[in-house]
Amino acid sequence: MTAPLTEKPVLVVDFGAQYAQLIARRVREAHLYSEVVPHTMPAQEILAKNPAAIVLSGGPSSVYADGAPELDAALLDAGVPVFGICYGFQAMVGALGGTVEHTGLREYGATQAQIEDTASTLFNGQPPEQSVWMSHGDSASKAPEGLRVTATTPGAAVAAIEDDERKLYGVQWHPEVMHSTFGQRVLENFLLRGAGLEADWTPKAMVEELVEDVRERVGDARAICALSGGVDSSVAGALVQRAIGDQLTCVFVDHGLLRAGEAEQVKQDFVDATGVDLVVIDAADQFLDALAGVSDPEQKRKIIGREFIRVFEQAARDVVTDRGDEQHPVKFLVQGTLYPDVVESGGGTGAANIKSHHNVGGLPDDLQFTLVEPLRLLFKDEVRQVGTELGVPDGIVQRQPFPGPGLGIRIVGEVTRERLSILRAADLIAREELTAAGLDGEIWQCPVVLLADVRSVGVQGDGRTYGHPIVLRPVSSEDAMTADWTRLPYDVLARISGRITNEVPDVNRVVLDVTSKPPGTIEWE
Repeated sequence: MTAPLTEKPVLVVDFGAQYAQLIARRVREAHLYSEVVPHTMPAQEILAKNPAAIVLSGGPSSVYADGAPELDAALLDAGVPVFGICYGFQAMVGALGGTVEHTGLREYGATQAQIEDTASTLFNGQPPEQSVWMSHGDSASKAPEGLRVTATTPGAAVAAIEDDERKLYGVQWHPEVMHSTFGQRVLENFLLRGAGLEADWTPKAMVEELVEDVRERVGDARAICALSGGVDSSVAGALVQRAIGDQLTCVFVDHGLLRAGEAEQVKQDFVDATGVDLVVIDAADQFLDALAGVSDPEQKRKIIGREFIRVFEQAARDVVTDRGDEQHPVKFLVQGTLYPDVVESGGGTGAANIKSHHNVGGLPDDLQFTLVEPLRLLFKDEVRQVGTELGVPDGIVQRQPFPGPGLGIRIVGEVTRERLSILRAADLIAREELTAAGLDGEIWQCPVVLLADVRSVGVQGDGRTYGHPIVLRPVSSEDAMTADWTRLPYDVLARISGRITNEVPDVNRVVLDVTSKPPGTIEWE
């Protein structure tokens, strides 16, 4: 068997950049596998990961400020191709003996770069002038010995450097953002021309590697898959079934926090598409009893994660009993965990805990299964590609994301049956109107949120009401790491608002969330 494509990753060293994850995405869009590591990781550990190339990210610090992140020159002397971006570029210049200083010529936003050599490795085939996205207050004023300057800007005499012999490259701007018009080509030129890598991280290659990895890990043991009906768990289930066949049983838990029609859709569509062995468990009472009186969002997520595991533990015992084979218990639990889930839950090295995803930070300490998370290092769009390669129907692969904790984290306040009924009705109306307007393909998802602990005064039927507000949260995104609110047509918003306030009891106000991510997350809780 050939070596896995992930054995020689392109490593993105994160110096505190807001775009570190985006750089990793752009590398993957060039069909090369990438991972993000923190700048605090020692050089010997970074090199021990056997990187095919290294990208040094930007960052908010000044390279000569006290306590600024440092670049170990050992990374530049190891023979591994290196590409510096913004702060990473300046750190490289400094480590190699060049000069970085505060010139007073700051550049932020769109800037015109002059390309000195359009035949160079980074700029081959590009125009001599191009718009780039800058964000720097310091500048490299003298290039290190042996590196030639291949681009300048009005505020940076040294805006790009190249050394083909040592395979060291860098640019002062951010090629990973779409505002740099030739940014992706610059990055791909480094990877494919400068580093000499082969673009082989394709959906077919991903599936082959992931299937082989699962097959080797699980062996002849049994596994159950936590199936929610969403994209992630469905693709994870289909992939693991491809790997181990009837050793897998998918378990769909109706925790009472689902949207209208969710359970029926999962029972029919996924089973029809995959033929998987599916067990459906009605655990609504168990979950709602456990959530009674709880309003704190982090606590709700942890309770939901704990109860999921308890249900799966019983399901695993039932699977063994039903088959009459107590000698072969279920050892593995398959989850559709993605890279953004890991990062936001603080699972990425050096990452802050933004919120505990129920399948990452919400798991109990006494977990009785070994987790199998075949999609753990993938972004959402990559998961969709894998699903398509596996033959999962578009109706499932292209579904808008829906969180595992369901409507439990779309109720701000305590979760009750009455409040779930209100939110379920409002959510269905929003989905119906968005579909009728042909907007499903234009938005990433549209969470509908019930502000259960908030009431507002209204007038309905010539009388005063004191009802709950409903929040619409339409967002556009590539991978949920960042997002912007979707500009829905006013007439669609008017129909959604009119129907909700007319048809849903105890709701007298509909509001629109126009916050991007960051600063706000996609979900409210």
